[in-house]
Amino acid sequence: MKIGILGTGNVGRTLAARLVELGHDVVIGTRDVAATEAKAEAEFPAPLRTAPEAAAHAELVINATGGQVSVAALQGAGAENLAGKVIIDVSNPLDFSNGFPPHLAVCNTDSVGEQIQRAFPDARVVKTLNTVNAEIMAYPAKLADGDHTIFVSGDDADAKATVTQLLREFGWLDIVDVGDITTARGTEMMIIQWVRLMGPLGTLAFNYKLVR
Repeated sequence: MKIGILGTGNVGRTLAARLVELGHDVVIGTRDVAATEAKAEAEFPAPLRTAPEAAAHAELVINATGGQVSVAALQGAGAENLAGKVIIDVSNPLDFSNGFPPHLAVCNTDSVGEQIQRAFPDARVVKTLNTVNAEIMAYPAKLADGDHTIFVSGDDADAKATVTQLLREFGWLDIVDVGDITTARGTEMMIIQWVRLMGPLGTLAFNYKLVR
């Protein structure tokens, strides 16, 4: 599959490496390719392109930008390049402006997933992977042999089926469809508890397990 990843940070790079490993045709989108290459501390696992080029290349787009800038970043990629495509949104609207612990810039009555869907009504947004760190997103089997839960939210059943298949390629076993895109409010709010658990647990390699 042709996949464009928007976001050059740890999440974007980790997902890109995993997708390349799985045989997908991956490019990473950035505002300024030369500037991104100049400040990079290591090589990128997939070619860098401008955001519009990455989105135009893709059959599926992954938003790995910060939640507070996600809509703007996707607008920079061009609505015409996103129309009809699946957008996987892995972002969280964490606001560290007042230090730690962070608060959510969006919550309760809205979510970043919903904001993206409203801004790009011709795209098909699926919220997932935002409740774990980058390494577990890409390699779930590294934790408890994969015996833990990931959530999926979105309005389009076919888009969720496409994303679920990709998650299974990563190695996710317990994938829970929690409903339409408004259910992203709940999974985004889960990240506040996740952040507070980092200290007591002393690790980033943990996740929730839904028992039913």
